[in-house]
Amino acid sequence: MKLKKSVVLIALLTPLVFSLCKREPEIAINMSNNAAYDDTPYDLDYGRFAEPDMGDNALTIEGVKLGRLLFYETQLSKDNSISCGSCHIQEKGFSDPNRLSEGVDGSLGKRQAMPVFNMLWHTNEFFWDGRAHLLRDQSLMPIQDDLEMKETLENVVIKLNATTLYPIQFIKAFGDSEITSERMSLAMEQFMNSIISNQSKYDKYLDGQASLTDSEERGRILFSAEYNPGFPNLSGADCAHCHGGNNFDNNRYMNNGLDSEPNQTDIGREAVTEDPKDRAAFKVPSLRNIELTAPYMHDGRFTTLEEVVDHYDHGIVISGSVDPALAFSTQTGLQLSDQDKIDLISFLKTLTDEEMIADERFSDPF
Repeated sequence: MKLKKSVVLIALLTPLVFSLCKREPEIAINMSNNAAYDDTPYDLDYGRFAEPDMGDNALTIEGVKLGRLLFYETQLSKDNSISCGSCHIQEKGFSDPNRLSEGVDGSLGKRQAMPVFNMLWHTNEFFWDGRAHLLRDQSLMPIQDDLEMKETLENVVIKLNATTLYPIQFIKAFGDSEITSERMSLAMEQFMNSIISNQSKYDKYLDGQASLTDSEERGRILFSAEYNPGFPNLSGADCAHCHGGNNFDNNRYMNNGLDSEPNQTDIGREAVTEDPKDRAAFKVPSLRNIELTAPYMHDGRFTTLEEVVDHYDHGIVISGSVDPALAFSTQTGLQLSDQDKIDLISFLKTLTDEEMIADERFSDPF
């Protein structure tokens, strides 16, 4: 009888022990060192990007480490089932392969999760509608969202305080063991700011370390709408008008002609600014790693890059707030040939950063 009870007890405890063991390697690493404040700066390789202004939250090794732990910490959710990393998946360019992200209890968010990389060069608020002024503000909102993690910041602090890991790591990052939502946000901001994508084939082409195929080069010309005597008959798609610079974005909010006014059920930026001119305007995302970040648009309506190119070629819908830069496309369209579309997509795929998606510094530490 006693043997049977022991077997039952072991069976009941096994899942708990296994769960704790999953966290043990990271705990062991932290426990093996003295819990002392360490403000050693975190080195970043900006590549071709301009050095950013870090403001009041310069990156440190321990701050980034804490932010990484929190980014992948499932205890930030109500039922300890999901983390930030659940919807921002490294191998998917830190985006979500689902059209709408799934939260606690299977609830679905209202929009497709935006990628998280090169955040240091986003200078115009965060989220599709720009409702978060700073990245640290953005980091806390999904925790409290009723469609996402459904937790309170107070409960998260209680849960983190009950661990062995986090009080020690807060000492290392901030100088003492006090866990607050503000410190959490600063650490997560540091980690997300450490995720830099600047090692794509296109970056290496610009540095003279790689060559583009004929198709990729034709696509590059189409994308930038530049004249090249080697391809005198190419028409220009001029994608760079909105997706320019090193990050292939413009830090603006634009209505890109997805819907007519009666069908604009998501009013986008207007919900924040209360300006009708911003109706159905959304943040222009970076095209870096676009090959990895399907589905596309704020609602994930397009599943392939071919659909995206077709939209800009001949699918722009005019409304009162559609951006003038796109309105011309409704008249004659871009008139891209099938080969033009193939070449344009070939170029877009040169923006994929294989090194970023395999970098262990950004991976789940648990």
